[in-house]
Amino acid sequence: MAVFFDTHAHLDYPEYHPDFSEVLARAEAAGITKVISIATDLDSSRRALALAEKYPMIYAAVGWHPSNAHEAPTDIRAELRELARHPKAVAIGECGLDYHRLPSAAGGSAEEDARYKEKQAEIFRQQLEVAVETGLNCVIHQRSSFDDLFAQIQPFAPQTRGVFHCFGESVDRLQKILSLGWLVSYTGIVTFKNGQNIREAVAATPLDKFMLETDCPYLAPVPYRGKRCEPAYVKEISETVAQVKLCSLEELSAATCRNAHAFFAKMR
Repeated sequence: MAVFFDTHAHLDYPEYHPDFSEVLARAEAAGITKVISIATDLDSSRRALALAEKYPMIYAAVGWHPSNAHEAPTDIRAELRELARHPKAVAIGECGLDYHRLPSAAGGSAEEDARYKEKQAEIFRQQLEVAVETGLNCVIHQRSSFDDLFAQIQPFAPQTRGVFHCFGESVDRLQKILSLGWLVSYTGIVTFKNGQNIREAVAATPLDKFMLETDCPYLAPVPYRGKRCEPAYVKEISETVAQVKLCSLEELSAATCRNAHAFFAKMR
């Protein structure tokens, strides 16, 4: 059986409390040997690290999600640095910018939108700084904000690397990311009937430039679409990606696991 990693899962979420052991057992049975639990704030970071301490197959990314930026303190760097020192903290994130649900969409003002974006940018900048200081790479969340985010990472791009998780942008934007030496990661959307644009991006991405993930509990692939996602479903994602790339599962396994080990260096 070809083995794979789930490089982006939210295992600290309450959706997994009832059957956590069974979720991990199904992942192992499907050939998923390593899972990175991704944080959304400092408390989530601590929960991810606690899981990593308890289960050998789990690692953690520590950081603050942009959609939660309005809840962040003024400066998260000191606490984040401390969390990043943990031996199983393999990345900073998920961090970035998300303009999908601005305050104006719920009746807020343009000034509220500006403050919301400013806070996101500040928390993102702090995480990029910590990434450079600690030598960890970044897990990037980007939604409806590509141009602003791409501009913000420019000063940091020579000093750290990022993976644009759940990539769903155009091939042109893919090429901009790859030109920095950064990576992308693909989820179960690649299996969706309406995911042709994702499959086109997969086809255009060299084997040494991407990883696989579930973003569970979200985005379960076909045939599980609409249900709770879990790490075992990387198997279905890998099968579709291998078809698109015209390669064997063994070739895809070797490439994506090698990419993950190189990017998340503390996971080796």
